[in-house]
Amino acid sequence: MGRFLNPDNSAFQAALSAKIYVDKSELIAFTNSVLGSTDAFICNSRPRRFGKSITANMLTAYYSKGCDSREMFSHLRIGQDASFEAHLNRYDVIHFDIQWCIEPAGGPEQIISFITEQVIAELNAAYPKVLPEQVVSLSDALSCVHAALGKKFIVIIDEWDVLIREEANNRKIQEEYINFLRGLFKGTEPTKYICMAYMTGILPIKKLKTQSALNNFEEYTMLTPKAFAPYIGFTEEEVRMLCQIYHRDFSEVKHWYDGYRLGAYQAYNPRAVVNLMYWGEFQSYWSQTGSYESVLPLINMNFDGLKTAIIEMLSGAAVEVDVGTFQNDTVSFADKDDVITYLIHLGYLGYDQTRRMAFIPNEEIRQEFQAALRRKKWNELTELELQSADLLEATLDMDAEAVAQKIDQIHTEYVSSLRYNDENSLSCVLTVAYLSSMQYYFKPKRELATGRGFADLVYLPKAEYRADYPALLVELKWNQSASTALTQIREKNYPESIREYTGEILLIGINYDKKTKMHQCKIEEYKKMCGAIE
Repeated sequence: MGRFLNPDNSAFQAALSAKIYVDKSELIAFTNSVLGSTDAFICNSRPRRFGKSITANMLTAYYSKGCDSREMFSHLRIGQDASFEAHLNRYDVIHFDIQWCIEPAGGPEQIISFITEQVIAELNAAYPKVLPEQVVSLSDALSCVHAALGKKFIVIIDEWDVLIREEANNRKIQEEYINFLRGLFKGTEPTKYICMAYMTGILPIKKLKTQSALNNFEEYTMLTPKAFAPYIGFTEEEVRMLCQIYHRDFSEVKHWYDGYRLGAYQAYNPRAVVNLMYWGEFQSYWSQTGSYESVLPLINMNFDGLKTAIIEMLSGAAVEVDVGTFQNDTVSFADKDDVITYLIHLGYLGYDQTRRMAFIPNEEIRQEFQAALRRKKWNELTELELQSADLLEATLDMDAEAVAQKIDQIHTEYVSSLRYNDENSLSCVLTVAYLSSMQYYFKPKRELATGRGFADLVYLPKAEYRADYPALLVELKWNQSASTALTQIREKNYPESIREYTGEILLIGINYDKKTKMHQCKIEEYKKMCGAIE
């Protein structure tokens, strides 16, 4: 048993000993299924506090010959899998954390030599007289052990991309690190001594400098999670279970921390959910892990359309993004799509793979963006917020004429660039127009299922404002009439969609006339009296 070669299971035991542990061990069934194949080169990237290190420690505890983890895993889900016994603690595992290695190595310049020397020393202790004295590279050492003893290794690298991100301007360090990874994993020889390679970090691999070095890795990312989707963050089912145990309001938790779409799963940030379960305080826990200081220089880059996209997403809308052009170069961003894609990898934005659109996933992250923007005044945003506040006030006063006029003004001055030709684009304009509502309301729900249809926009006030602010149920029409919109709300019983909401509700019908290029609005108060509108 060593620090890097065949470590013990104490790191994973610490996770199991925490007050809250959510069982993700079924991931091991997947890794068992690819062991020893070309599919066993895995890179799983995910944001901070999404369980990267816990997963790496779990895999180490399960596979490492340096410990006996039978009791630890037998009560977890993997313990019921048919592959459990076949691979439990059967492998030589090499596990190192690049981030941790920086300090004992004496700085990033010495990381590769530090790791190489330490692991070779442990290999010599584990397999005396096997390595020739002239061996100076880790890849050569592993090849020699395999040639002499037939041993195959599992290599697990945590925070693999630290040098890619933090030493992006240091060409010497980058090239040395890339060559180190190439030697370990690329080519025919590594397939002989590598049983599985697992790397985890924030960034995916595909970058111009590393593409040829590591293009044999299968990637599982926030953009394309594939089989890893249920193991990145907490799933909705897992959060419901925790809410029952800790007596938290699931609907409130969903508003605050839901929003990441990973395949068929809705994912939650584990750090935020765990803190909420512990302390019961609905707030942003994100700033404790990745400060908005990292967001500020990104969203203030001078790219066409970037500020408009940020404002739209702050309002609750989603924006189109081309994620295919991003080369993981954290220094030379080419356009707004690069910035938005990077923010998706950092976890500050969610991504809808089907629609290819980015969005601010939840209330927690929206507050982080607001905190960042408070540090850098945007004149466009300041003026829009003032006009939006007037619009919200007119809405709450049920002044339909003023609402229509203010929407006209905001559309003309701030969001005229949107393709304004159907109800969907009208919905985007409305979400931007009601930007100021986000102080009092959660992100608007679009096309929320109702009694016999879908409401276009539903704004629900946050718990602390429900006594003073009504829910807003908005129906949109294109080249029809605001009256038609309200009629549809009545006939299809749209308030049924929020029947559990006990506060006041305003019904809002908005129409845009293509000929006059004007909006019309009608507003009614929903009376909860025999389920009818008085």
